[in-house]
Amino acid sequence: MKSKKYDYIIVGAGSAGCVLANRLSEDSNNHVLLLETGGSDKSIFIQMPTALSIPMNTKKYAWQFETEPEPNLDGRRMHCPRGKVLGGSSSINGMVYVRGHARDFDEWQQEGAQHWDYAHCLPYFKKAETWAFAGDEYRGKHGPLGVNNGNEMKNPLYQAFVDAGVEAGYRATQDYNGTQQEGFGPMHMTVKKGVRSSTANAYLRPAMARANLTVITHALVHKVLLEGKKAVGVRYERNGDVFDVVADKDVVLSAGPIGSPHILQLSGIGPKTVLEDAGIEVNHDLPGVGQNLQDHLEFYFQFKCKQPITLNGKLDWWSKLLIGVRWILTKKGLGSTNHFESCGFIRSKPTAEWPDIQYHFLPAAMRYDGKEAFAGHGFQVHVGHNKPKSRGFVKAVSADPKAHPQIRFNYLEHEEDREGFRACVRLTRDIINQKALDTYRGEEIQPGIDIQSDEEIDAFVRQFVESAYHPSCSCKMGTDELAVVDPQTRVHGIEGLRVVDSSIFPTIPNGNLNAPTIMVAERAADIIRGREVLPPSNAPVSVVKN
Repeated sequence: MKSKKYDYIIVGAGSAGCVLANRLSEDSNNHVLLLETGGSDKSIFIQMPTALSIPMNTKKYAWQFETEPEPNLDGRRMHCPRGKVLGGSSSINGMVYVRGHARDFDEWQQEGAQHWDYAHCLPYFKKAETWAFAGDEYRGKHGPLGVNNGNEMKNPLYQAFVDAGVEAGYRATQDYNGTQQEGFGPMHMTVKKGVRSSTANAYLRPAMARANLTVITHALVHKVLLEGKKAVGVRYERNGDVFDVVADKDVVLSAGPIGSPHILQLSGIGPKTVLEDAGIEVNHDLPGVGQNLQDHLEFYFQFKCKQPITLNGKLDWWSKLLIGVRWILTKKGLGSTNHFESCGFIRSKPTAEWPDIQYHFLPAAMRYDGKEAFAGHGFQVHVGHNKPKSRGFVKAVSADPKAHPQIRFNYLEHEEDREGFRACVRLTRDIINQKALDTYRGEEIQPGIDIQSDEEIDAFVRQFVESAYHPSCSCKMGTDELAVVDPQTRVHGIEGLRVVDSSIFPTIPNGNLNAPTIMVAERAADIIRGREVLPPSNAPVSVVKN
């Protein structure tokens, strides 16, 4: 066992960890160590946006976690992939860039995360990005992260979906990440010059030239090293050898919503009963570790398409080859987009204060993992109720760091979540059946027009709903009895230990989670360095009134 000393040790080179590695090593006086269990992200399947389904379902690049049988999903075990590669989940995700509604972050502050309201978060969203179009008080122009609209909605189905939403009585929004999330419009993605703009590409790779940043891959962290109530380092394993490394300032866990609570528990930090049941010595009884787990669910509304203009016509080997060759040579064409180029955000009921339903439109009828596609031409819209009330957990099952933790989200446990999905079915049918889609819309493939009653919808959802791959909130930030970190990202009761990733979200935002995770890491980096945080924004927010 060997020992080496650093100022900061970051565990996990994912969406948050790569940001922290870059920002903390900007100061040449800081010696920073970044530990990652996975390896290199230099794969065409990671870098080419259209290949997004491959890394997510590859053991080399992703932890292939599985939940316990979910009681309200007919006992199904749900797939829960997490990035295990440089860039983490930003290297395996769908590249959809959604910040969330402004009220989501005001909700964080109400939950006890002081100064994490929208006004304080917006400057860090801007700091992180370079927006491909005209800048304004909401969008950044000089950040590491490239954000655009892919192929700019060249397929007519994208605009037809937006028009259908407007015909159904909803607003249009040109920038749902700007003043008004609610409505229908173009969708944004983390793609730069035709290549995935992961945090590995945007943040880590430029920083790796610095002498004060050390990156070690294929390093499995066993636990945080403690001296009493102080974190002093980390123990990790690499190629069969075990190493102890020391942190003079902070250990920062950025291992994600499954990894971070699991590592805390392996270190003896967590609910006493969970630790004792797993045979782990209790060093610090912290009840909220692994609790409050949240995720988004979604299903696909699929329709046959009356015109041969969908991606289903591009799934033969020859078409895929041509798309791949064009991308390799030019970084353009269908290989340079995730194909989710239009979207919508609406409320499930008039009394909802802000949108809680999200749409991703896809000009194809196929599974998200790419394993199965409709035989003819079709299109689909992914829809989900995004403000769940149900809560789950992550629990260590033993002191062995190689043993996957127990995961259960308790999906659809709360009646309001079930009501939300009934609204998803009925509201989506109304949108898709508008005149704007008459030219294209054929027979409903899924759920099927015979699915009408509450009971039929509930049964369909239980059988066909899937995770949107947005686990979060398992080490919540705040000051209540379930809070794990304070608003400075410090673990309650343990000196020198922080958590910075989507696990510290108090509640899940209405949207995909990569953008807010990067924002959290950007703001946390200033907090950790003791720098003055950016002043709050006074940019107005539009909340649509019924």
